Amino acid sequence: MNCPKCNLEQADQNVECMRCGIVFEKYRMHHTQRPTPVCFHAASDEKAAAAGEVIKHVLFYVNPQTHPVIFGGRVLFFLIMLVWGVKFIFTPMETNYVFTSFWHLVNLPFHEAGHIFFRPFGRFMTSLGGSLGQLLMPLMCMAVFIIKTRDTFAASFTLWWFGENVMDLAPYINDARSLTLPLVGGNTGRTSPYGFHDWEFILRESGFIRYDHMLAGFVHKIGIFLIIGAFIWGGYLLLKQYRQLKQ
Repeated sequence: MNCPKCNLEQADQNVECMRCGIVFEKYRMHHTQRPTPVCFHAASDEKAAAAGEVIKHVLFYVNPQTHPVIFGGRVLFFLIMLVWGVKFIFTPMETNYVFTSFWHLVNLPFHEAGHIFFRPFGRFMTSLGGSLGQLLMPLMCMAVFIIKTRDTFAASFTLWWFGENVMDLAPYINDARSLTLPLVGGNTGRTSPYGFHDWEFILRESGFIRYDHMLAGFVHKIGIFLIIGAFIWGGYLLLKQYRQLKQ
């Protein structure tokens, strides 16, 4: 035979090559085995499919034994939130409709509680804490509905509430320089000491006061997209429940 590496002719019974010293059996095993190719696309597709199943199971779960009366109540509630949300979406931010609506009174206690909760973190975070407080409350409720009670329809409403809270901040941000909105106690930013108007203080201290209108418009649009997302989420869940009732 000839050595597969150096091509030296030698006896067939040799275990090692007399010239280069390779072990024939190991050499053959090394050159005949091929590593199994890893299909990264298949692996990523499997992960994406698994993530999709988790999202479907968590965010789009509906109770298979929904009572018709409960379903009807949810449809009515959804229609009320739909009409209210459409009003928020199509009313210009400059009218301050969201800031003066009933929902502003719902958000206000959480806003004020946020100031107290974030006070240990300094003056800047105390001012920002009011806005963070009213945003965190619907998110915490959403987590409870999704994880603990598994009421995804209620969770879709908390997304609506979160979007409304985001829109509720837009007029306040937009007022950072004009300082004309009525604040707690009946004062306005003009008649209050510096720092009483949260977003005047936040934007002046951070150096972004001249971008108040642009930031307010951006925040307003985010709120709109969140409310629309809540409509899609809640509507899809109601459709799934309706199909279960028809079965």
